[in-house]
Amino acid sequence: MRRVLLASLPALALLAALPARAESSEGARHAAWQTCLDEAFSDQVRTTSRSFAATKAVSTCRDREEAYLGALAGSPLLDGEDVARIRPALIARARDRLMGERRFSAL
Repeated sequence: MRRVLLASLPALALLAALPARAESSEGARHAAWQTCLDEAFSDQVRTTSRSFAATKAVSTCRDREEAYLGALAGSPLLDGEDVARIRPALIARARDRLMGERRFSAL
């Protein structure tokens, strides 16, 4: 896993800058995914553990995640292989954000 993350650092650095451009297709889809995650998490956390609520939110918002990753894969900066390689780290970061944990990475 560590090797995958190290090999993906250039792609991760590019990804970190993309969501900041909210007017772009990637930025809008990222915002929609994050909103979905936040809403799904807040619904689930009332009745379950934070960890399960985060996992359920990621599962619930899979369609918006795929739309975001699809927009990234179609951008001139990344290709589908780059996106597939960084997806596990992106999902881990999303779960950590929902649970209030800080992840020190390029994402």
